[in-house]
Amino acid sequence: MVLKYDVIVIGAGHAGCEAACAAANMGARTCLITMDMNKIAQMSCNPAVGGIAKGQIVREIDALGGQMGLVTDATAIQFRMLNRSKGPAVWSPRAQCDRGKFIWQWRTVLDETANLDIFQDQADELLVEDIPHAPSSTLTPATPPKRVTGVRTIWGAEIYAKAVIITCGTFLNGLLHIGRKMIAGGRIAEPAVAHFTESITRHGIMSARMKTGTPVRIDKRSVHFEDMERQDGETGYYQFSYMGSNRQLQQLPCWVCYTNEEVHKTLLGGLSDSPLYNGQIKSIGPRYCPSIETKLVTFPDRTQHLLFLEPEGEHTNEMYLNGFSSSLPMDVQIEALKKIPALRDVKVYRPGYAIEYDFFDPTQLTHSLESKIIAGLFMAGQVNGTTGYEEAGGQGTLAGINAAIAAGNAGSGEPLTPFHLKRDEAYIGVLVDDLVTKGVDEPYRMFTSRAEYRILLRQDDADARLTERSYKTGLATTERHEWWQQKKSAIEEIERFCHEYAIKPKVVNSALEAAGSTPLVYGCKLEDLVARPELNFEKLKEIIPDFAEKISQLPNRQQEIAEAAEIHIKYKGYIERERQVAEKMHRLENIKIKGKFSYPTLTAISTEARQKLEKIQPETLAQASRIPGVSPSDINAMLVLLGR
Repeated sequence: MVLKYDVIVIGAGHAGCEAACAAANMGARTCLITMDMNKIAQMSCNPAVGGIAKGQIVREIDALGGQMGLVTDATAIQFRMLNRSKGPAVWSPRAQCDRGKFIWQWRTVLDETANLDIFQDQADELLVEDIPHAPSSTLTPATPPKRVTGVRTIWGAEIYAKAVIITCGTFLNGLLHIGRKMIAGGRIAEPAVAHFTESITRHGIMSARMKTGTPVRIDKRSVHFEDMERQDGETGYYQFSYMGSNRQLQQLPCWVCYTNEEVHKTLLGGLSDSPLYNGQIKSIGPRYCPSIETKLVTFPDRTQHLLFLEPEGEHTNEMYLNGFSSSLPMDVQIEALKKIPALRDVKVYRPGYAIEYDFFDPTQLTHSLESKIIAGLFMAGQVNGTTGYEEAGGQGTLAGINAAIAAGNAGSGEPLTPFHLKRDEAYIGVLVDDLVTKGVDEPYRMFTSRAEYRILLRQDDADARLTERSYKTGLATTERHEWWQQKKSAIEEIERFCHEYAIKPKVVNSALEAAGSTPLVYGCKLEDLVARPELNFEKLKEIIPDFAEKISQLPNRQQEIAEAAEIHIKYKGYIERERQVAEKMHRLENIKIKGKFSYPTLTAISTEARQKLEKIQPETLAQASRIPGVSPSDINAMLVLLGR
């Protein structure tokens, strides 16, 4: 059987689903290949979306016209806004989801997406051809020697396309570990994908191995909840998508407990059978989501570790023990769990396990996530060395947009411009720039600390940053764009009101004192009161009836609009200062250096810089400045040479 498309997406995880929807919604005829149509967008680990910096990525996906935020809101069973005790630059939404409903909500989205076909099969070989002469891809400045043409499946189907996106997650030569037992698999009870990695690396693309893991799953009927601390979610207006309706499912609590010294003693007693410490696993695991045994070895003085028991769905007894990821033998895991008072009678559905899998060095990609070696080949998700649904979804969205552009370029005389996101424009931009510039030596996880412009990259303003650009590119719909325009106008109207509305001392001073704020000596504008740290919109609505009336006249999503306006007024000085810093860096971003230097012969810079620059081949001087091993003096030398 032979099929022809514009774009092929291999793997229907979080990266693959976003990539397929993005490409199809941009008009590319797209085929999504998956091994199991009943496990589309499976949440292999925690059934939760968002978290510190990850929540910002989901809002960015939504602002671009992606689906993760909408699917999460439709299936959320608990929502929290993390870091509310800190400034809004690091507020991060997080939702616990119903695992089963999440899959079927995604399946519904895919089924209803025009230009998108789903094909249940397994990719076995990447089809590639040599292109010795003509430029191969308008997305790649230097002409790669090869071009992708499609894939061949294990059942012999040949599917051809102008662009291929690989999003295979942990399935490439996946190997599962529980104690000393090893079984090939991409997830528990699912087969690994053999041979496909080799069909890619034979063309000169480098691969390596990584490791991740997941905790035990527990039957809630065996849990003594009276010995745990209850943790409820928020019931307010917050949600992930800037569109759509609020949470519809029953909202459920999570539960908190701790390990103890008896638990630690049991776990350490099984350490000789741990694949992490007996030499069985040789690859590197995630530093920021360590197994429980790694915590005990790394922090030997800690007498307890925090655990969260989280629901897997509205109507299931299965629960997820966050913080207890392990690959120790089953009996050791269960024996240790029973030393926790709340879990003394615990029954488990399955133990925790570790998995090793192949990934590809992301420095072999451009900022559009296209291969520098095989034109038309894109990669997204864990195959690029990342970890997390959100990081995968962000990459998938970007890869889908650029694959659609590449497919369009293949059939048009006028080149289309690739879609890139800058570091001051999106966390997705930070993520991709880190990957292609620095590479990875452990599974990459996004944090707010990775972004130097996090005041500009807040969760409340992702639509302000990205929706207009996405609409012009062709992904964000007219409906989404009009929604944003309406919201933008409403925010500007509130800011204008606060800027112009005059406040007289005798009208507000008693209320200000009652609110713990210094009384006025002279009149001022309302925005001056908003800027006071002890005051906010809610308090000011009580003090100033005209302001309360103005807020009540806002269109839908009143609270979201009001909060966006308040943040912008209150932190205006910080935002503008950070914008100025970003603009200075843009000067280096505008200095193109690709193809202008022969790095091995560049004696004016250090040997390490020559080696790193030759490997990465940065597009701009700003990207070169972010490569580890390239010093400011190296950048200055290159500036001088460019001036000559």
